[in-house]
Amino acid sequence: MTIQTKVLIIGSGPAGYTAAIYTSRAGLEPVLFSGPQIGGQLTLTNEIENFPGFPDPITGEELMFRMREQCQKLGVNIIHDEIVSIDFKKRPFTCKTSSKEEVKADSIIISTGATAKLLNLNNEIKYLGHGISTCATCDGFFYKGKDVAVVGGGNTAAMEAMHLSKFCKTVYMIHRRDKLKADKVMQKRLLSTKNISMVWNSTPVSISGTDNPPSLTTVTLRNLKTNEDTDLKVDGLFISIGSNPETKLFKNQLDLDESGYIITKPQSCKTSIDGVFAAGDVQNPLHKQAILAAGSGCLAALEAEEFLSDLN
Repeated sequence: MTIQTKVLIIGSGPAGYTAAIYTSRAGLEPVLFSGPQIGGQLTLTNEIENFPGFPDPITGEELMFRMREQCQKLGVNIIHDEIVSIDFKKRPFTCKTSSKEEVKADSIIISTGATAKLLNLNNEIKYLGHGISTCATCDGFFYKGKDVAVVGGGNTAAMEAMHLSKFCKTVYMIHRRDKLKADKVMQKRLLSTKNISMVWNSTPVSISGTDNPPSLTTVTLRNLKTNEDTDLKVDGLFISIGSNPETKLFKNQLDLDESGYIITKPQSCKTSIDGVFAAGDVQNPLHKQAILAAGSGCLAALEAEEFLSDLN
């Protein structure tokens, strides 16, 4: 069986669902393949307070459920399957699914997202969302007046620490070397902030806390020069060691940056191939925010509509 569509959307996070809403309202009858994680990474977030229109906190899972429900009410064809191969050489583009279906599309919106890198420690998944976070902008407010730690040494980690310093009591910045990778201006700001305490030459080796409800209390650090372990009492641990964009499917077909993110044209979601657009975290290595992903999903949909209009 072959599925034919004007717009194929790959991925079901905020970018994918928003693109589906806009293309459906434009009468383009999009087909959305949800991929292996329905709703994307946002479903792992316990509380969201900064998404417009929700004065009370909402879970990421509930927000994604509402977006999916909105898509369904607009008639979007949502298929719970995964695109496993794709050919961009000619249009319509041809894709294959994990269930061996064939999909032909006049345009494609990629919204496969990015997965935050974790430390691979014991209890890490247990406390994810219960003291462990990968986004200070998303979760930092919940730690007002508390002690937290940030793991990392690059610009993103430095920005996370600076953000947390505005309302947390103490921010410990843990780095495995004796100097940061962040640029000089950021380092100067970071090191001059009174409530940021640097923990050099160290890396977390274990995590512990309470069980019911799960709540992080302690991060055990190992000094990489002395090999000594010490316990750091914190209420929150923010892991900022990078992320992996879900772009293996597009390698050697689309232009990617050195970290694997899809390169799009300035102020656009257009990729290196006409008719192929990228939205959300898969093309934004800096700011992992649901509202930004949704906004880029809207832009990708508008550009796809314009592209298809020009074909006729």
